[in-house]
Order: sequence, then C-alpha cells, then structure tokens
Amino acid sequence: MNAPDSPVAAVGARARARFEEWAAQIGRALEPGERYAANYAGEATDFVRMNRGRIRQAGSVEQHALAIRLVRGARHAEHAVELTGMADDDRRAIAAAVAGLRALLPDIDDDPHLLLPDRVADTAHESGTGLPPSERVVDEILTAAHGLDLVGFYAAGPVWRAHANSDGQRNWHAATTFNLQWSLYDRGDKAVKSSYAGFAWDPAEWMRRMATARERLALVARPSRALVPGAYRAYLAPAALEEIVGLLGWGGFSGRALATRQSPLTRMQDGERLSAEVTIDEDMSAGVAPAFQSDGFTRPDRVALVRAGALAGSLVSPRTAREFSLVANGANGGESPESLAMAGGALAADRAIEALDTGLAIGNLWYTNYSDRPACRITGMTRFATFWVERGRIVAPVDPLRFDDTIYRMLGSNLEALTRETELLLSAESYGSRQLAGPRLPGALLRELRFTL
Repeated sequence: MNAPDSPVAAVGARARARFEEWAAQIGRALEPGERYAANYAGEATDFVRMNRGRIRQAGSVEQHALAIRLVRGARHAEHAVELTGMADDDRRAIAAAVAGLRALLPDIDDDPHLLLPDRVADTAHESGTGLPPSERVVDEILTAAHGLDLVGFYAAGPVWRAHANSDGQRNWHAATTFNLQWSLYDRGDKAVKSSYAGFAWDPAEWMRRMATARERLALVARPSRALVPGAYRAYLAPAALEEIVGLLGWGGFSGRALATRQSPLTRMQDGERLSAEVTIDEDMSAGVAPAFQSDGFTRPDRVALVRAGALAGSLVSPRTAREFSLVANGANGGESPESLAMAGGALAADRAIEALDTGLAIGNLWYTNYSDRPACRITGMTRFATFWVERGRIVAPVDPLRFDDTIYRMLGSNLEALTRETELLLSAESYGSRQLAGPRLPGALLRELRFTL
C-alpha cells in the first residue's frame, strides 16, 4: 500500500474521486428502464527512452478514459471518451455520450448473449509500495551503464482501473509499477537483452541484473558459432518461455475456443497431456491485473488451467457463458490470460547451465507463431544472447536459429526440469496506455528442441 500522504496516493485519490463523480453523473442521467456500466482506465506515467547510455527522450503522461455502456432490455451500446479532469468539460462530454447512446439504442437489435451481473460485488485493491523518483532511478541506470552502449526504455507510475454500474457496484484497482527493458549492444545482431519490472525498485537487485548482463555481453563479444539444423538440448530462460506461453494465450485457454474446438490445445480435451511438472493458473492474487472485468463480473483469486500436465479449466467470459451454457469466471472478452502463473520445479536457476551440460542456452525468442495450430506446433527465432554450452560452461554465442516444435514435446515429453525460481514479467506494452498484465514463469530445461534452419 502507498503511504496516505505520498504523491502517488494523492494522485490516486484524486483519480478515484473523479471516477466516483463521473459514475454519479451517469446514474443521474438515466431514464426509466435504462441501466449503465462504466469502465475507467487511467495512469500517471513517467517515460524515459535511452540510447548509447544517454537519455534521448523523457516525459510524463497523465490520462483518463471512460467507456460508457447504456443498456435497455437486451439492447446496449458503448461510447468511449477521453476526459481531462476539467470538471465542466468532463460533464459535457459525459452528457453528450449518454445522449448519443440513448438515441442509438432504438436502432440496435437485441443481443441474445448479453449477460450482466445479478448481484453487487464491490472490490478495492491497491498494490505497490511507491517508487523512487524516476530521476533517481534513471541516474542509477546510466551510472551502471557507463562506458556501455545501452538502449533502454523505462516506464513507471500508478495505473488505475475501475468499474461502476447502475446497481451501485464499485470496483477499484490501482497498481504502481515500473518496467525497465534494456539491451547492451555489441555489434551486428549481437546484443544482450534484459528486463527488470515489479512493484518496488531494489537497487541491489538492479545491480545484480546489470552485472549478469555485463557478463553476458563479454560472452557475446566472442566469435559466434553457426549450428546446423537438428535437435539440441536447450534451456529456455523465463523471457524465452514467455514467448511460447504467451502464444498459448491466443485462444489456448479460451472457453469459447475450447467449446468450438478451435483452441490450439484442443488435443488436451481428448486426453493429450503435458509433463506432470506443468501446472498453470490464472492467478489474480498476484495483484497485477484487476480482479474484475468490463461487464462487472469479479474474478476468483485463481483459475486452474493446467494441473500436473492435464487440462483443468478455461477462461470463460460472460458472453461465452451465456452462449454455451458455461459458468463465467470473470474472463475478459478475448478470454486471454492477464496474470498467468506457471509453478516452478526443483531445478535451482543458478544451476540451469550446469544441468544443461551441452546444448543451447536461449535468453530470448521472437517472431513466434503457429506453424500448425491444431497440432500446437510453434515456430520462432532465437534472439540476442543465445549461447552454445559445453560441459556446463558457455563457450560461444550462436547465430540466429529457427525452431519448430510442438508444445506437447517442449512442455511435455521433452521437458526435463523447471527452475524453482519464477520471474514476474510485466507487460511492457504502452501503445495507447500501459497494460496491467504479465505472467510469472520459471525457466525450462528441455531434453531437445528441434531447429529447422
């Protein structure tokens, strides 16, 4: 929690008070037979871009957006407005939005899959201990990067999400986070990409991560090795595993996709299993994503998706619940994970390279996509610091490789171990606004991973 008199707490209190005023105004504007739902997204963020170890762009953004849905019977329409915090301007914008929606509703057909909450469930959550001033953090970053070609992006500050409806329900979520993505560049396509994100900036942890990046940069400077296509033992760092697990979020755990057998994990409905080491949940207790969604349904602390390698559940939105006679569990409209957590295993992360023995240590992947969606076959490229390891020691960086393999091999028959430690990988997405999402993942040691070129 933020201290009551902290700057973050003060700006958050103002944002919450404004949201309450906006919701009250919408409620007063309703006519008999009308209902409303309103969803608020706001932030107060510092952004800093760095290149060649220097600040290239810095700025701060405070923004507030309100999506208003007007409902009459089974007809509904939505209008999104950007609000300024200027009371008179905001009141006029909200009044115009409600009037426009009211005029539109008679021309809209009934929605047979509309499902709204039948009870009021208020929630309030705030996470983040408050962050040092961004100027101080950036000074620490640039001091540690002295003499290096560092390219990076730092974003920090509070992000707010809220819901209100005509039944009087109020949901509030505030998360104060930071996200630093940086690369140390050597030459050509040789660089080391790293990240550090969370709720509280720890200078000691930052220096530990930077020291690791420096060590890897020295290894990247060695002559690179070109490998022929084939199958190799591989260790996927959490950031590399994120690319694979993130792809599964595109319909893999969707209740609708599973019900219509369009999910890439459909074979798991027929008994296909991953390794017994794999347990995956949607874990809202992590405090990253809000514990409610845009229709006003609240989310359980945990939704089991995979248990000991077997499909155990799915993410079900209200519309999917109505259409397919399922039970809604607060999933978003896309039924994609927002706070996915994979349980760790028994392998100590600092022993992973030793356990790999001989093979590939993969720090990052990119360009991942399905090469055969029904078979859950995934392809992609190694990126940045991928190393050839012999007898538990890194010997050379490796030229980019393309892998092509199924999830049932990668996290199934070929999964040898997961690291005990897991890492929170907050989304760095900031197109339009910062996102409150991110998985917590271990590293994964594979007996083999297939490479095609």
